[in-house]
Amino acid sequence: MAGTPIGNIGDASARLIETLQQATAIAAEDTRSLLKLANHLGIKLSAELISLNEQNELQKLDRLVEIAKTENLVLVSDAGMPTISDPGFALVRACSEHSVEIQVVPGPSSVIAALAVSGLATDRFSFEGFIPRKSGDRRKFFQQLVLESRTMIFFESPHRVTESLEDAAAIFGLDRKASLSRELTKKFEQTLRGTLAELAENAKELKGEMVLVVAGAEQIPASPEALVEKVLELRAAGSSLKDAARQVASEHGASTSELYDLALKIKA
Repeated sequence: MAGTPIGNIGDASARLIETLQQATAIAAEDTRSLLKLANHLGIKLSAELISLNEQNELQKLDRLVEIAKTENLVLVSDAGMPTISDPGFALVRACSEHSVEIQVVPGPSSVIAALAVSGLATDRFSFEGFIPRKSGDRRKFFQQLVLESRTMIFFESPHRVTESLEDAAAIFGLDRKASLSRELTKKFEQTLRGTLAELAENAKELKGEMVLVVAGAEQIPASPEALVEKVLELRAAGSSLKDAARQVASEHGASTSELYDLALKIKA
């Protein structure tokens, strides 16, 4: 599979160009977009072009896997990395199940780009894909993530971004930190940073594809009593007391020896 530019054609790597030129078959989300990309890159494709989208992916799996067994099949989406909220996951899985070697040609990703410029924590994050269209569904969707401590990344349409930000603020809190990036790598690239309430107010006139990044929930330190209870639960499940204390201490930034001693006293 090969990543393609998400906006700026200058982000196309030399390896991508070489891969497309050497391919004998290319499975593309939209063959017209692929031909436009090739034209911008100044290259001519000799490969068989095969349309692969959400509607036909399952129907084409058998044929594509057979091609991949003997030929140089390349998978591309319209922009960015295939399979990331784009077609291709089923094909990659099927090839893996048939022991077909899979290699990746890394390329631009709006998920990583938006996270990198967000100003929010990048050490742990989750990609949550597209936000549901209806308000009720959105609120349920966000409610399921209200205790998520990792930075969260979402895709959204400019037509619904204000409503989504308002719903996110209602669930996560008006003061939850977030960023909103649009038109990444393109001429009018812009990233807004602030609270969800501030972004909801300032996003009303924005256009272009959006990536919303929301700070994770702050972790409330657990009491020593609660941590010892976790240690004893692991002990009851079969772990040694020392191993249980070590695991809980590692997960919560506590002292292994203190938890071990407290647990010993309770057991006694």
